[in-house]
Amino acid sequence: MDTDKKLRASAVVAAPADAVFALLSDPHRHAELDGAESIRGVEGDTPPISGIGQVFTMNMHADDLGDYRMVNSVSAHVPGARIGWAPKVDPTCELAGKLDGMEASGHTFTYDLREVDGGTEVTSTYDWTGVKDPQFEQMFPRVSEEQLAGSLDRIAAATRSGV
Repeated sequence: MDTDKKLRASAVVAAPADAVFALLSDPHRHAELDGAESIRGVEGDTPPISGIGQVFTMNMHADDLGDYRMVNSVSAHVPGARIGWAPKVDPTCELAGKLDGMEASGHTFTYDLREVDGGTEVTSTYDWTGVKDPQFEQMFPRVSEEQLAGSLDRIAAATRSGV
């Protein structure tokens, strides 16, 4: 395992794993859960995540990149236990043209859920070991460990207020 290309954060959330999973399964809630504050919202009428291979698109913003879109393919889906997605830059957005042919994919966001006393241990993993384009790899990490932990804080707050 190449830990130089992975960041993790864990926290116990005072909610059952099924409730946390339901929250993470709703792309319409991802902007409120984003500790990096780069997600602006889901594109279109997107249903809850229901299986591996499902695709949803997020409108994004970063100070150094401007506005852009990421197409996310669900890469992990075990109800109540694990959920994740692999983003890539939408080839039809303005950013794709600016990247000049760069392969802007190969990273994943995964959440592992484990029931523990007091709720659910949630481990968020940001992994860019699959990034193949050396130019794109130089842009990583795009999210910090503190921002991952911030997402876990937001998940905890959302579950306290009711999923």
